[in-house]
Amino acid sequence: MPKKRKSRGRAKGSSGRKELITCAFCGKLIPRDKAKKVTKYVTPVDPTLARELKKQGAYIPRQKVVLHYCISCGIHRSLIKIRSEEERKTN
Repeated sequence: MPKKRKSRGRAKGSSGRKELITCAFCGKLIPRDKAKKVTKYVTPVDPTLARELKKQGAYIPRQKVVLHYCISCGIHRSLIKIRSEEERKTN
C-alpha cells in the first residue's frame, strides 16, 4: 500500500509508542506527536480595562495556555491548511 506522507503524519521517527492526549475541541485520544499544539496567552483582565492600565504603566499578568488539537479539529478551526498531493509528498 502506498504512503500518503513521508512521515505518516507523525513526528516520532523510530522512538516507538507515544503517550495519548485528548483533543481540546472534541476530546478524541490522539498520540502526542501527531497532535497540533497551539499556544495562547490569556489575561484575566478585560481588554478595554487592560488598555487603560497599560497607558498608566501597570503590569498586566498573562497566563500561557497550551491546547492540543487532532487533525480534523485543526482543519475545522483553520489551524492546518489542506495541501495538494505534490506538496504533501515533498515536505
